[in-house]
Amino acid sequence: MFDAITNNLDLWGQAIAGTLILFFGGALIALVLGFIVGAMRVSPIPIARAVATAYVELVRNTPLTLVFFIFAFAVPVILPLGQTDYLMLGICALGLYTATYVAEVLRSGINTVPVGQAEAARAIGLPFEQVMTLIVLPQAARSVVPPMMSVLIALLKNTTIAAGFSVMNLGSIRAYMSERGENAMVVLIWVAVVFVALVMLLSWAQNALERHWKVAR
Repeated sequence: MFDAITNNLDLWGQAIAGTLILFFGGALIALVLGFIVGAMRVSPIPIARAVATAYVELVRNTPLTLVFFIFAFAVPVILPLGQTDYLMLGICALGLYTATYVAEVLRSGINTVPVGQAEAARAIGLPFEQVMTLIVLPQAARSVVPPMMSVLIALLKNTTIAAGFSVMNLGSIRAYMSERGENAMVVLIWVAVVFVALVMLLSWAQNALERHWKVAR
C-alpha cells in the first residue's frame, strides 16, 4: 500500500503543491475581498450596501463549478490574458466564490460588537473607515474564528473541483496514478489521509488563534 506513495513521490509532490497553492491563493483573495465586502454590507452608504449585497447573493447562489467554467472559458475571451493559466484562473474562481462566505461570517461577527463602541468612536470624530478598521473589524474577526475556519476548510475541499479544469492537485492525482497502473482505491485512501491531515492542521491553527484572540465577555 505504501508503494503507491514511495514509487510516485514526484506526482504526490506536484499534487500536494497544487492543492496548497490553490488553497493559500484562494484564501488570500477570499479574506481580503471578504473583509471589504463585509464592511460594505454594513456601510451607511446605500450604493455600497447594494453592490455588496448583489455580489454576495449572485455569487453565493451560483454553483462553484459554474464559476470555474466562467473563469476557464469566458474570462480568457473577455480579458487579453495571453496564454491561459488555469492555475491562476482557478485561484481567482475559488477566492471570489469563498469571499462571499467570508463576508457573511464577518457580518455576523460585526453584529456581536456592542453598538456603543462604534458610537463612542464616532463621537470622538472618527470617520466610518477608521471606526471599521480600528474598532469594529478587529473585534468581529476575533469573535468569528471557528466559523471562519470552517469556511477555509470548505475552501480546501473545493480545490478538488479545479481537477476538472486541467489543474494538477489531489483531486486529479488518481487519473495520473491509474496511468502508472496503481490501484485507484489505494490512491483515493491516501488522498483522504492527506486531506484529513491538512484539515487537522487547520483545526490546530483554529485552536491556537482562539487561545490568543479569546474575547472576554
